[in-house]
Amino acid sequence: MPLSPPVAREPIQTRSMECSCFRRADGLWDVEGHLTDVAAYDFPNYFRGMIRAGEPIHDMWIRLTLDENVEIRSVEVRMDGVPYGGCPAIEPAFQKLKGVRIGPGWNRKVRELLGGAKGCIHLVDLLKPVATVGFKTVKREAAARDRPPAERTDDSPYQINSCHMLASDGAIVRERWPDRY
Repeated sequence: MPLSPPVAREPIQTRSMECSCFRRADGLWDVEGHLTDVAAYDFPNYFRGMIRAGEPIHDMWIRLTLDENVEIRSVEVRMDGVPYGGCPAIEPAFQKLKGVRIGPGWNRKVRELLGGAKGCIHLVDLLKPVATVGFKTVKREAAARDRPPAERTDDSPYQINSCHMLASDGAIVRERWPDRY
């Protein structure tokens, strides 16, 4: 069900984030994120001059290669659209993520390594859904690795207490993982 009809309005800016995870032939996983910001009107920019309506203000990519422990094996970052010429200079800083494991404390670790002037807020924001998609995919895949794709299910208890429906004292946990209830 969509939201209720809005009051008359005009578009201003749209941010899109897309995340995808891929199983690699070498047993690892790539999780990729793409962020774009687009304004609905032309506006002047210090570095680029005039940014035209529909032209990306930000157009950024990140790829994390993960192992079965959701540890980051490699990182690739690209900034195709930026508001300042020096923005791409921060790309190498994201190599600090190599060896970091996605899981509890992830957001704190990312802020510690790449927060504020140590990183790019747009890529740091993109890392949140990228990490979620990567973690969920790798955990599900690793748990089902020995089963054919048609029989794979998302049936491992890492999700417990991740939302109100999967609360450790709730009906779903009682039914699916009674030993964790």
